[in-house]
Amino acid sequence: MTDFTHVPQIAVVDDHQDIRDLVKRFLEQHGIKAMTARDGKELDTLLVSCKPDLIVLDIMLPGEDGVSICKRLRSSGNKIPVIMLTAMSEDTDRIVGLEIGADDYMTKPFNPRELLARIKAVLRRTSGSSSDESSSKNLKFYKFMNLRLDVQKRELTETNGTLIALSTAEYDLLLTFLMHPSETLSRDQLLDLARGRTAQVFDRSIDTLVSRLRKKLRETTDSQDVIKTVWGGGYCFTAEVEHEFA
Repeated sequence: MTDFTHVPQIAVVDDHQDIRDLVKRFLEQHGIKAMTARDGKELDTLLVSCKPDLIVLDIMLPGEDGVSICKRLRSSGNKIPVIMLTAMSEDTDRIVGLEIGADDYMTKPFNPRELLARIKAVLRRTSGSSSDESSSKNLKFYKFMNLRLDVQKRELTETNGTLIALSTAEYDLLLTFLMHPSETLSRDQLLDLARGRTAQVFDRSIDTLVSRLRKKLRETTDSQDVIKTVWGGGYCFTAEVEHEFA
């Protein structure tokens, strides 16, 4: 049994019924409610009636594939965390999953216990209950350049109120930079601080996340690159950061 006070609801999307049944049964044995869908259409129907806490989404699906589904969800503003599944193991597939806004990635075949650990790690990150955030309960906003990060709503906006869509992983990474401005953070430190070792993120995924976040920030800060690469060291957030408390 997990130690969640709120029973998480997980949507498992896979066209193989044996995999859906296996994952559903395993999760429910560990105190997590699981719903299943065999393709994008069934997932859309499911999302009309309920809002799962996380989606386990296979890439290889009949009709609309998992990449297109995840991209469509993110473009519509849906922030439900997504763990991608695929039988492929090439780096390009992992990178694509992260670039479209997925929060984690696993290859088939997988150990159900590892999937459970990944689910727990992502749910912890998206719950906003990390020790770093809880230690600053009265902190409401981080401000830098022409942007403001609302740590309670987990939203990044421009001064004119325009919302900048961030995936869970991008938000975690930006928050880490804002909590450690002007510090050179290695890839290992970013993995520990932003995503946690329990997530077992692939080392190079940090570079992908930094690149994706850097691009979004550059588009809204007059092309200024506020995330500097420190050769041999890691990355440094160079913008001046202000704090606003409730």
